[in-house]
Amino acid sequence: MTGTPKPLQAPPPPVDVRIQSGDFDVAAEIERLRRAHPNIGAVVTFTGLCRDEGGRLAALELEHYPGMAEAEITRIAREACARWPLDGLTAIHRHGRIEPGGNIVLVVAASRHRRAAFEAAEFLMDYLKTRAPFWKKEHLKDGSSGTWVDARDSDTRDADRWKA
Repeated sequence: MTGTPKPLQAPPPPVDVRIQSGDFDVAAEIERLRRAHPNIGAVVTFTGLCRDEGGRLAALELEHYPGMAEAEITRIAREACARWPLDGLTAIHRHGRIEPGGNIVLVVAASRHRRAAFEAAEFLMDYLKTRAPFWKKEHLKDGSSGTWVDARDSDTRDADRWKA
């Protein structure tokens, strides 16, 4: 019995998701993807920083549910790889106490073409901003603890545009 062979499918692009307390090096993360994928034509990065909220914030404390956070972010990163032709996707999110000006999150999307890299990075950031299992608490310069920070309505509207 003969049949038509199934076409070989390319393996999915690598997804690198890390949740860590320490800082990250944006240039090193870009270079890692460039070395691994010499055919890429575009690398799009987004780095989220801790704001000082008009000088009142001493630090932002980020908590997460270990294991679940990595699994959920990996799932969404793989969804991005299924939606766009990516060669690599990195998401690094910090936890712990982060002072104003400090790095919080990095997304690096690599593709042969810019539009895919831009859209995938934006898709992943919209998820991280609104639905990733992180909790953020403000620590104020006056020594008090501020509120737990929720996603803004505008962030939710941005994320809603990706619904199928």
